[in-house]
Amino acid sequence: MSTVTRHALVAGETTLREYVSTGVMAVGAVLFLASWAVLFQWVGERTPVLGVDLFTLFGVLLLAMAAGIAGVGVASRLGHVSASPSASAGLVAGSLFGGIGFVTGGLVASQTLGMGTVGWLAVAVATGVAAAALAVVPREDVGSTLPAALFLALVGALLVTDTLGLGWSWSPNDVSATFVGSVMVPVVTIAGSLVGSWSAAKARAGFGTQGREAGAFYLIRLSVFGMLGVLTLLVGFIVKNGLETALTNAQFGLDGHLDLPGALFGVALPDWSLPFVDVQVPFVTNVSQSLYVDVPGLAPAILGTLWLVVGAMLFAIPLGLAAAIFLAEYTESRLFRQLVEVATNGLWSTPSIVFGLFGLAFLVPRFGGGKSLLSGQLVLGFMLLPLVVITSYESIKAVPDEYRDASAALGVTQWQTIRSAVLPAAMPGVITGVILGVGRIAGETAPLLLVYGGPPFASQNPNVLSSFQFTSSPPFVSNTALLDAGSALPYQLYTSITSGRLPGQGAPFTVQDFGWGTALVLLVVVLGLYAVGIASRLYFRNKLYNE
Repeated sequence: MSTVTRHALVAGETTLREYVSTGVMAVGAVLFLASWAVLFQWVGERTPVLGVDLFTLFGVLLLAMAAGIAGVGVASRLGHVSASPSASAGLVAGSLFGGIGFVTGGLVASQTLGMGTVGWLAVAVATGVAAAALAVVPREDVGSTLPAALFLALVGALLVTDTLGLGWSWSPNDVSATFVGSVMVPVVTIAGSLVGSWSAAKARAGFGTQGREAGAFYLIRLSVFGMLGVLTLLVGFIVKNGLETALTNAQFGLDGHLDLPGALFGVALPDWSLPFVDVQVPFVTNVSQSLYVDVPGLAPAILGTLWLVVGAMLFAIPLGLAAAIFLAEYTESRLFRQLVEVATNGLWSTPSIVFGLFGLAFLVPRFGGGKSLLSGQLVLGFMLLPLVVITSYESIKAVPDEYRDASAALGVTQWQTIRSAVLPAAMPGVITGVILGVGRIAGETAPLLLVYGGPPFASQNPNVLSSFQFTSSPPFVSNTALLDAGSALPYQLYTSITSGRLPGQGAPFTVQDFGWGTALVLLVVVLGLYAVGIASRLYFRNKLYNE
C-alpha cells in the first residue's frame, strides 16, 4: 500500500470519528435545551413529536447517543479509527462514573427491587466501585466511553419502556417530598446529555491530553450556554405569566391628535392637527388601591422604586467616588488601603436584611419614628456604596500612569489631572460598577419591609418634587413626601404573592395574577435601568477614544 493511500485512509477514519462524535454532541445539546424547556413548562410533557411522546423521544435519543459513544470507543480500541488515548481515563473520570454508578445502583435496588437499607446500600457501593473500575482500569478510549454509554442506555431504556415516565412518583420514607416523573425525566435527561456530550467531545479530539481539554471545555461551554438559556427561559416564563395581566384594558392606536397652531411657525397657516400614538396601560399608570377596582395599577410602586434608586445613587455615587479618588490618588499608606478594601468587600457581601436592621435601629427612630422613603433611600445607598468604592478604585488604578505624567508635564495641579485625565478614562469602569449595584438594590425586598413598606396596595403616588418647602429656620428645606411610607415593586410583589388567592368576584384578576404582572413590570424597570447605565458607559467610552 502506498503512503498516499495510507494517509487517505487515516484521514477518512479520523473524519468518521469526528462525524459520529459531533453528531452525539449535537443530540446532547438538543436534549439539554429541550429538557430545560420542559422544566420551565415551555414545552408540555405530553407534546408529541413526529407521532412519538416527548419523553419516549428523549429515551430514543439517549439510546442513540449511547450507541454512538460505544461505537467510537470500541472502534478506537480495536484500531479501526485513529486516536491517541492514554493508558487510563484517570481518577477524575473514575470518580464521576463511580458516583453515577452509586446513585443509579442505589435507586434501582431500593425502588425497583424493593431492597432495604442494607441491601440497597450494598448494591450502590458495588455498582459504584464497578463503574469506577470500568473507567480507570481499561484504556482511556474504553474507560471514557463505555461507562457513559451504559448510563445513557439505562436511562434511555427506562424512558422508552415508560418505567420512568409521567406516571412515576417516589415518596421517600425519611424525606417529606415527592419526586414525580414530570420533573425527574428532564433532570436525568440533562444529566445524561452532559455525560454523553463530555464523552463525545473527548472522542472527537482523539482522547489523550487534547481530548481531556476538549471534553472539559465543551462541558463548560455547554453549561454556560445552558445557564444563559435558563435565564432566557426564566424571563420568558415571567413574560408569559405576567403579560396578560400587565396589558389588562391596555389601548394602543392613533386615536389621539396633537393640535399645533400655525402661528407657532411664524407664518399665516391654518392650525395643524397631527395624529400621534395613543398608548394607555392602566396597569402601569393607575394606583393600586385594592384588587376590587376597575384595573389596579402599579404607578405608586414604580415611582417608589425609581425614587429609591435615585436617592440611593445620589447618596452613594458622590461619596463612593470621592473615597475611591482619595484611596487611589492621595493615600500613600498601603495598610490603610488594604483595610478599606477588606471593609468594603465585607460590606458588599453583607446580607441585605442586616442593612435593613441597621435602618430600623438607627435611621427610622431619627426620621419621625416610622417607615419612610428617606430611610429606604439611605439603606439602599449604604448597600450600593461598597460596590461603588470597589469598582471606582479599581477603575482609577487601571488608568495608565502615562495619562498622569502627560498631564503633569503641562504644569497642572494634581486635582486638575484627576478631573481632566484620570476620571474620564476611569468613567466606563465606574459606570459598570454602578450598573451592577443598581441592579441589586432595585430588586431588594428585605430592607424595604423594615424601613419603607407601607400599605400592600398604595392609594397615592409619592409626590416628592411638589412637596419641597423652604423655611426660614434650619434645616431650611423640608419634604413631607420623603418621610412617608410607600410601596416599591419588590415590596408590592412580595405582598401580592404571599397574601394568598382571593375570590375573583369584583376583581379583574387574582392576587397571584397581580403578582406575575408586578414581576414583569419589575423586570422591565430593572432592564431599563441597565439600559440607561450601558448607554452612559458607551457614551463615555466613545468620548474617551474619539478625543
